[in-house]
Amino acid sequence: MRTLHIGLRVRDLNRSLSFYTTLGYELVGAVPETEFGSLTMLKLPGDAFVSIELVYDAAAGAIDARGLNHLVVQVEDLHATVARLGASGIDAEAPSSPNGSADFWTTWLTDPDGYRIELVQWPAGHADGLTAADFR
Repeated sequence: MRTLHIGLRVRDLNRSLSFYTTLGYELVGAVPETEFGSLTMLKLPGDAFVSIELVYDAAAGAIDARGLNHLVVQVEDLHATVARLGASGIDAEAPSSPNGSADFWTTWLTDPDGYRIELVQWPAGHADGLTAADFR
């Protein structure tokens, strides 16, 4: 078993698609009509699989992003990513290092619908995600 992707309801598909492609996601494909609305599939470069599905239905009403606490996206160089995003009009909080090191960095930004996104630059040698070793 594995988690395949998360579906995020969005209020304005074009605005959200612009945000996520600026963040670095790539458009994989779309399913225009489902019981949920249109589904737009995104993945990160280097990933083989879709990780985010933008779910758009003009008649669905307001978005309440509080049901999802946050997404986490790993980046190679957090400071360069924050600078690139800022130049494209996406503001992020100032990066901070949770353990005070020079190679473990995190920051936060918010998508157009209020979903919080944490960007993480792992320290050298860290796995590509959280493992049991992080809690020992």
